[in-house]
Amino acid sequence: MPRRDLTNQQRRTRKDLLLAGARLLRRGERPTMADIAAEAEVSRATVYRYFDNIDALLCEAPVDEVVPAPADLLAGAPPEDAEARLLQAERALNEVAWRNAAQLRAMLAHSLKQSLDPRQRRVPVRQNRRLPLIEEALVPVRAQLDAGVYERLCAALALVMGTESMVVFQDVLQMPEADAQAVTAWAAQALLRAALADATTAESPSATAGRRGRR
Repeated sequence: MPRRDLTNQQRRTRKDLLLAGARLLRRGERPTMADIAAEAEVSRATVYRYFDNIDALLCEAPVDEVVPAPADLLAGAPPEDAEARLLQAERALNEVAWRNAAQLRAMLAHSLKQSLDPRQRRVPVRQNRRLPLIEEALVPVRAQLDAGVYERLCAALALVMGTESMVVFQDVLQMPEADAQAVTAWAAQALLRAALADATTAESPSATAGRRGRR
């Protein structure tokens, strides 16, 4: 789950900077940090607080253009079928990762470098795009899961969706995309079913009776 010491305002500010960069790129410009600051209506110091150089910002800015908005992606998905919704989100995010591998690898390299700087630990070094998709997919079962199980499920799903998953399949396992897609879909499905099984077990009459007997 997102780090607790990072505020929503920090995440919004970082998002605004990426959006500003994307707008300038769409205009055919090669913006500077000063241009980004002016477009986002913030100080240059604010831009440098989140990105250590213009290349780090500009290699990530286009990513927001290709990652679907959760509500848009799942607008036609079955409203009560969490598994179908999750598989749709997983497929979309992993397809983005594989189709934009070079761009995302550059973004990952910049964020890893930035994370080594102690000064950058006060701000997010990556935009959290996968969690909103996961949470939107899980809406039908959110009420069935207690907070701890829900957070663990979201965190586990984040491991099999997106850039890092793509890098493992390509570099470590040297697995073709179709095979990798089958694995990630299977993993997402298994994680959801395990979380729901935990919830069912916790609420079963035998489990309740067992808790009473131990009192």
